[in-house]
Amino acid sequence: MSRTGNLARMMRVGWCLGLLIAGTGSAGAQNIVTRLYNRFLNDTTASNQPHLALYPTLAYAPETSLELGVSALYLYHANNDTVNNRLSELQAFGFFTLLGQYGLNLDNTVFGDHDRWYFLGRARFQRFPLLYYGIGPDAHTDNPATVDAFSIQARQRVMRRIRPNLFGGLAVDLQHLSRVEFQQPEGTPLDLPRGSTGSTNLGLGVGLIYDSRPNVLNARQGAFAELTYLNYHPTRGSTYTFSNIVADVRLYKTVRTNQVLAWQAYGVLAGGDAPFNQLALLGGETIMRGYYMGRYRDKVHAATQLEYRWLPFWFSKRVGAAVFAAVGTVAPSVRELSFSNLLPAGGAGVRYLLFKKKDVFLRFDVGFTREGPGFYILTGESF
Repeated sequence: MSRTGNLARMMRVGWCLGLLIAGTGSAGAQNIVTRLYNRFLNDTTASNQPHLALYPTLAYAPETSLELGVSALYLYHANNDTVNNRLSELQAFGFFTLLGQYGLNLDNTVFGDHDRWYFLGRARFQRFPLLYYGIGPDAHTDNPATVDAFSIQARQRVMRRIRPNLFGGLAVDLQHLSRVEFQQPEGTPLDLPRGSTGSTNLGLGVGLIYDSRPNVLNARQGAFAELTYLNYHPTRGSTYTFSNIVADVRLYKTVRTNQVLAWQAYGVLAGGDAPFNQLALLGGETIMRGYYMGRYRDKVHAATQLEYRWLPFWFSKRVGAAVFAAVGTVAPSVRELSFSNLLPAGGAGVRYLLFKKKDVFLRFDVGFTREGPGFYILTGESF
């Protein structure tokens, strides 16, 4: 999301918080707000019972105009068993704008009974403007192209437990880009990349995941590691022939009471004729925070980050914070990865304990880069 999109995120949460504190002028309205707060945002259910958070959102950005939406978060343990089963989460966010743009975002991290199955995925259905700066570590243009298109992105991993904390299984990825309007910047047009008129690509593959985190939304200890391979080919309905390898390693350690040190190393390798929207993308709300998702893109992306968290502060029951730093880059091949192209990023954020019994925080992060700041307001930690 662009910087104006990040501002829109801040306005969304401002609207949500405003909804919670509105109505203080009358006792009746205040009672309604209190009931809504307790029903959807306050963790009043028993720790072994499912919890649903649901709230409206409102945002504004120049490229979208006014945006209206609804966010939902559903948390539960399989069979309501908090001893033998980990916390599962389903997230959904739907929106539409006055310019006719719309979207539905779905995320899932679901554990079956006694971890027999593990479903990890995300889906995006959107007609929303994207910014394209070019390909490679030297994509330094200040005037990106705007790509307005309808897109479907759906990736799901279906994993079966092999041994405690180790899962193996299948991965599927569908990427569809259609009704593309590639709007070039004035005066400095960019070369049209592969896939600029749209494409449909279906990838099938295999993966391994090691996950010893008791709580995926707020890991205080344990580790996560994923290695996934996907292959896209015209015989399976793909426009292009290419492959994709993702490696993701995360470690967590509680160093003091309510203080957590977290580390992540992340890499993507795209081979073959990958279209521009399925190259390795640098930036976003998880790693390299502060950079627009896809600000830099190429066939190889490598990054690492370190974060220190207070969850919460020793003097507060709900308020905490985090500081983080990251470096990363992109390149056309592994051999061409260069230290001279490393991009630094860092920042800090505030945490609010939203669901006390399930140990889930709302995070407000500001990431700083050479190109300016980026703002992120989401449920759960970034990694």
